[in-house]
Amino acid sequence: MARDEMGAGGILVAFMAGAALGAAVALLFAPATGGDTRRYLNDRAREQGNRAAEAARRKAEAVNRVRQNLATAFDRARQQAQPATEGPDA
Repeated sequence: MARDEMGAGGILVAFMAGAALGAAVALLFAPATGGDTRRYLNDRAREQGNRAAEAARRKAEAVNRVRQNLATAFDRARQQAQPATEGPDA
């Protein structure tokens, strides 16, 4: 019932006031300065980027190994099939 009396504008104002109050409390109780927080986030982002690059490199190496193994297996199969197809007339 109270929600109906407040209206959409009142709900929006209450939401904005709550958001502003939450942001103010977060700034007051932040464990580090803004510069420290930015450096921390930057370091973590760089670390994750390095991990992603390393994972991509390992995946590429694995794909290349599989491709090489398949090519070797195909060549062996072709060599084994070749004498059978040449026959005694060759």
